[in-house]
Amino acid sequence: MRVAVLTDIHSNLPGLEAVLESIDSAAPEQTWCLGDVVGYGAQPDECTALVREHCDLCLVGNHDLAVTGEIDTDVFSASAAAAVEWTRRTCSEETMGFLNSLKPESSDHEVGLYHASPRDPVWEYVLAIDQARECMEEQSARVSLIGHSHVALFFSDAGPQGSGGQAPGGHRLDLSEDRWLVNPGSAGQPRDGDPRVAWLELDTEAWTAAYHRVDYDIGRAADAIREAGLPDLLADRLSVGQ
Repeated sequence: MRVAVLTDIHSNLPGLEAVLESIDSAAPEQTWCLGDVVGYGAQPDECTALVREHCDLCLVGNHDLAVTGEIDTDVFSASAAAAVEWTRRTCSEETMGFLNSLKPESSDHEVGLYHASPRDPVWEYVLAIDQARECMEEQSARVSLIGHSHVALFFSDAGPQGSGGQAPGGHRLDLSEDRWLVNPGSAGQPRDGDPRVAWLELDTEAWTAAYHRVDYDIGRAADAIREAGLPDLLADRLSVGQ
């Protein structure tokens, strides 16, 4: 099965629209979202509506859980907390109901699906090989998909120490052997130095994956954040991919 995987949209409507247009061109059989539909950005209702329309599966992320009240904003940065509070005040009942219906992990497919990691589906940032190896030891599936860090990454347990690293746009993986932990990168707020939004094309028959990066109207997304009265930092960071 050919699957499009996206994550960490964070209410960035122009970014999500660009990713979905790119996905439509690839014509996968399914589209999966690994969570954090809202938070940071200024268009939560519009993004949630598109996820409901286009995604066959969606997980919940830590920002989604903060908006629904399941996570206290005391653990967030000041700008992230401000965005959570703003989203709570402004989002629709339909958006809130959808977020409340989601879980942070899924074992319904031949790949493991987690918002953050196999051993902590909500909070763990998997950024290093040693850490990833420990996570792979706990995952039930041979290949797992994660989000949360906003960095396009891949890890495998091949070799005595394992391997992994950042994945630029166009990078391809052969997942046919060994255990893997794969992060598509962010569809709304990349943090790997590339401001283009990201998604992953996964083939579970050939066991391959391809990373995609897509240009989008960053100015439009940043303007929406400023017009909503959210912290300028949330708008400024989009143009630098951090």
